[in-house]
Amino acid sequence: MLDRTQPDSNLNAEDVVSPGVPEDSTGGKASAKGWRPLSWLSRAGQFFFALSFSSLTRRIVSLNLAGLVALVASILYLSQFRAGLIDARAQSLLVQAEIIAGAIAASATVQTNAITIDPDRLLDLKPGESYGGAEDYSPLDFPINPERVAPVLRTLISPTKTRARIYDPNGGLLLDSRSLENVLRLDLPPPALQPGIFERATIAVRTWLNRGDLPLYRELGPENGNGYEEVANALQGQKRSMVRVNSRGEVIVSVAVPVLRSRAIHGALMLSTQGDDIDQMVTAERLAILKVGGVAAAVMIMLSLLLASTIAGPVRRLADSAERVRRRIKTRVEIPDFTRRRDEIGHLSGALRDMTSALYSRIEAIETFAADVAHELKNPLTSLRSAVETLPLARNEISRARLLEVIEHDVKRLDRLISDISDASRLDAELQRQDTMPVDLRRLLATLASVANETKLGHDVAVEVRFEGRTPTDSLSVPGHDSRLGQVISNLLSNAQSFSEPGNKVRLTCRRVRSEIEIVVDDDGPGIREDALERIFERFYTDRPHQGFGQNSGLGLSISKQIIEAHGGRIWAENRAGPADAAGAPTVAGARFVVRLPAL
Repeated sequence: MLDRTQPDSNLNAEDVVSPGVPEDSTGGKASAKGWRPLSWLSRAGQFFFALSFSSLTRRIVSLNLAGLVALVASILYLSQFRAGLIDARAQSLLVQAEIIAGAIAASATVQTNAITIDPDRLLDLKPGESYGGAEDYSPLDFPINPERVAPVLRTLISPTKTRARIYDPNGGLLLDSRSLENVLRLDLPPPALQPGIFERATIAVRTWLNRGDLPLYRELGPENGNGYEEVANALQGQKRSMVRVNSRGEVIVSVAVPVLRSRAIHGALMLSTQGDDIDQMVTAERLAILKVGGVAAAVMIMLSLLLASTIAGPVRRLADSAERVRRRIKTRVEIPDFTRRRDEIGHLSGALRDMTSALYSRIEAIETFAADVAHELKNPLTSLRSAVETLPLARNEISRARLLEVIEHDVKRLDRLISDISDASRLDAELQRQDTMPVDLRRLLATLASVANETKLGHDVAVEVRFEGRTPTDSLSVPGHDSRLGQVISNLLSNAQSFSEPGNKVRLTCRRVRSEIEIVVDDDGPGIREDALERIFERFYTDRPHQGFGQNSGLGLSISKQIIEAHGGRIWAENRAGPADAAGAPTVAGARFVVRLPAL
């Protein structure tokens, strides 16, 4: 048996190194300067992982973590918080833009050189009329003055951390909060530096998470205000908000409202968030989700390992025990007992224990059978050898003839033993290979009784068959092999006839007893000694005082018991009680063999 404590055979000699002095690439001892701790820790971690986790454990942990990762990824990708945050931000920007647009319209300065008043028309006004009707109104009469609007815009925009742009009615850019001094101070990256690999990967992941179906934000020049959809709608008197993603994967929320004064559109105000304004809040939320996911992953791993320890550990112990059973030499290996568990592992443990017990029983039976066969064959061979050696020394024909009779007797005995041993040895294999079929015992027993009555095998003993039941058509069928069951009944009838006196009868009775079919063979012979009621079913045991030695192999009843037990039934022998004798002691009326088989 192999020692389970020896090192793994998959490890080479060079893989086992001292943890304090690792090997270098040349195969020798690495110096302290050339030692790579991360590489050594990686190899140690792989080795520990391979030893500590079985394939079943890895599958349990991986599948549980895969479900958790998919859940966290879906939360990160389809976060309702992000959508709600963007909507709230857009609404707040709209309110803020309306307030700033009203302040800008109120601070616009009238251009005196652009306003002309006709005194004659003033004299023609009727009561209730004002100068300048709606048809005479022109938006150019009150243009936005950047010099007057800039201080107001700077005051209102500074606390909001947003970008404001004012466009004239033609879409031209009048003011940009980024160009106002002391409005915003932005830390822009150096234009000459290229983003690194990590930053590019971060940008790619952020773009993939944020992009979806959002359009790409592009910075337009000062004369292209109409290129923004929200600005174009604002110049037509409509409020509009847009959500875009810039080249760095950052969400940009922008709104545009018209600048109205006296119901005239003097321009458009566009407010937009900074690149990382929303992303910082979304990132903080995602980090919180990742923290919760990390805690859940740790709990999931612990629970998975606990689950795996209740599954993989017992299965591994059962596999190791089965391997030891296969390699056993002398000792009997016990399979771990998990039958107290009410699950599949408990059922598997019970099945393996039963299988192992049956295997050991079969091995012991084979060993005992081989020893018995050797013993039984040795007796006639010894006798035959003695007769053959003595034959040349015979002094007369009478001695020679007697020795030849002994040789013939021993040869017949050997032939009978070998035939019965061959039949007994292949019996189990035949019963396992053949499928069971319904056997009608009425027809089988009637046929066997008829054959026994016709042949009688040298005995003038008749066989009488009787079927007991409520009706003659009661089912007396059992599952099994008709040829082997017929062999059992024939053997019992032959034994009963051989122990009966000429002129007597052997009674064969078949009846149904609850869920079983009972077959009883009664004879009127001398019966069976009490100490031999169990021994008569042992191999090579025979007790026939009325017959000469060696006339019977002693395997008939043993084979019969083996066949009946293979059919899930029972067989036993008992003595029939007769009338008391003159002294009042009980007598034996004959022997009785009882066979019970499960009924269909």
